[in-house]
Amino acid sequence: MNAASQSDAVAGLSRRHVLEGASLVGTALALSPLSGCALPAQMAGDSSVPLGPPNLSPQSMPVQLQINGQTHQLTLDTRTTLLDTLREHLDLAGTKKGCDHGQCGACTVLIDGRRANACLCLAVMLDGQEITTIEGLAQGTDLHPMQQAFLRHDGFQCGYCTPGQICSAVGMLGEARVGMPSHVTVDLAASAIRLSDEEIRERMSGNLCRCSAYPNIVAAIRDVAGAKA
Repeated sequence: MNAASQSDAVAGLSRRHVLEGASLVGTALALSPLSGCALPAQMAGDSSVPLGPPNLSPQSMPVQLQINGQTHQLTLDTRTTLLDTLREHLDLAGTKKGCDHGQCGACTVLIDGRRANACLCLAVMLDGQEITTIEGLAQGTDLHPMQQAFLRHDGFQCGYCTPGQICSAVGMLGEARVGMPSHVTVDLAASAIRLSDEEIRERMSGNLCRCSAYPNIVAAIRDVAGAKA
């Protein structure tokens, strides 16, 4: 082919043709067996495989939740969090939605006695486990000792974080009682942890209070911890 013919051939290629060709080559290289993936059936010439995205439609399943001593039979989207189940499906709105990312602690509940962020737990994974929310701590009109202490020491201002603070504090007392150490624990072999103010602050650091009622929260927890000791 002479120079004039080559020039005519190049002139006949549009910018779009060049870009489409480069894109196809890049896709083929990225999905080649060298990268651990087979070529798509369409690129391999298999027209029997239908085009389109994978099926990502919601899936539901039955779940039995034990919450505050009561059994709840529900059918939930498998992506539903415990927090949304409590608030939207069971009208247990005492558990608050703060950051919804497990960073503020406002949604703290107790699962088999251990504290957990409800926004990070999928409800369908908790089938049969005992869940306690702020509504389940009191016995009728008799408040839980931690609730009484928060009132006595004025451990809240706006109150939005208070349910999570109280549930976290109750769970934290149980952890200390069985000797679970924190970052500031000196005696890691102790069978039970004495809850100093430093221990309380460290163990409650996952529960944020935007009103900064921390000194009163620590005083309330210290009061209950001293009574239990």
